[in-house]
Amino acid sequence: MDYQAESLKKHYEWKGKIEVVTRCPVEDSVDLSLAYTPGVAKPCLEIQKDINKSYELTRRSNLVAVITDGSAVLGLGNIGPEAGMPVMEGKCALFKKFGDVDAIPLCIRSNDVDTIVNTVAMIAGSFGGINLEDISAPRCFEIERRLKEICDIPVFHDDQHGTAVCCAAAIINACRLTGRKISDIRLVVNGAGAAAIAVTKLLITLGVRDVIMCEKFGVICEGDDRLNSEQAYMATITNREHRTGTLGDVIKGADVFFGLSAPNVLTAEMVSSMAEGAMVFAMANPVPEIMPDVAKAAGAAVVGTGRSDYPNQINNVLAFPGIFRGALDVRASDINDEMKMAAAYAIANIIEDSELSEEYIIPSPLDKRVVERVSKAVAEAAVKSGVARI
Repeated sequence: MDYQAESLKKHYEWKGKIEVVTRCPVEDSVDLSLAYTPGVAKPCLEIQKDINKSYELTRRSNLVAVITDGSAVLGLGNIGPEAGMPVMEGKCALFKKFGDVDAIPLCIRSNDVDTIVNTVAMIAGSFGGINLEDISAPRCFEIERRLKEICDIPVFHDDQHGTAVCCAAAIINACRLTGRKISDIRLVVNGAGAAAIAVTKLLITLGVRDVIMCEKFGVICEGDDRLNSEQAYMATITNREHRTGTLGDVIKGADVFFGLSAPNVLTAEMVSSMAEGAMVFAMANPVPEIMPDVAKAAGAAVVGTGRSDYPNQINNVLAFPGIFRGALDVRASDINDEMKMAAAYAIANIIEDSELSEEYIIPSPLDKRVVERVSKAVAEAAVKSGVARI
């Protein structure tokens, strides 16, 4: 199937992928008086007395805003907020289908950090959580950081943290399969954008100690004036031997490759130079850093991609519906590292030791166990880490 052509046809038919439905009857004058004026005055006054009642008397407790400025939509670049709307609607449809979370797409006509932060902060009282989506780096880091400081609801950039959770789950099971300790692996990450940085940070939290990051200009090393502020920080917590050179130089002997970068940058020769039983996660879409069959033929024991037509798809749908479901269920004020780690282990542990194989280290996003287990683990982690409010 030509998915793009068929998708365009369907979008013309659907005229949008989400809609608003009512949860209350509005069939007669009594219904109208209860749902609207005069009866609605009473819940308004209750919320005025206690703003937390907004979670009980409105849909806020289950409502997430999906926010973009259209600056980094899929692999299409800065195509604008209106052009990003089909992706945001799709995200909202996935929220509802997989997590029973009501989500609203909000596309902002600005790439200015202050404008985006102020806009989201001003509307945050209508929502139980904020999902940032397809905002370009490095602005996305500052936007998320500032919103987390001023908002009293979870702010989660899925391109960063949803990806990171799924990658952590994949590493947990790949190490189980190959008999490695997470603390002993040598990891090379190609790419230093939003997703790559978030993945690297969470894998360090997971226990990975030996990490080298690469950009198109070469290995990221402390003191390099070509790095932006986020990359400069990453240079202080990775590559502690201060190695320089190219991806081809540092991939030799590595246990794990994570690519969040560009097509065809990892060669068969590079994979052959990695450690025995190497793990290769080539996640550029739609064309990965190396095709799975090429990586396997070159000696990789485990291969994962972002594609649905190969085994071991690293798909954010495994993470964000359950993470938000769990956070909303306990009215969390944040989605912290403890909750992300809980989500990663919940995803990984769905696969029993007897099921684990080179082509099955991560469950399908269609596995109905995923959201239930992830949401439960995230809610428990929120309580234990002190960010739950009920």
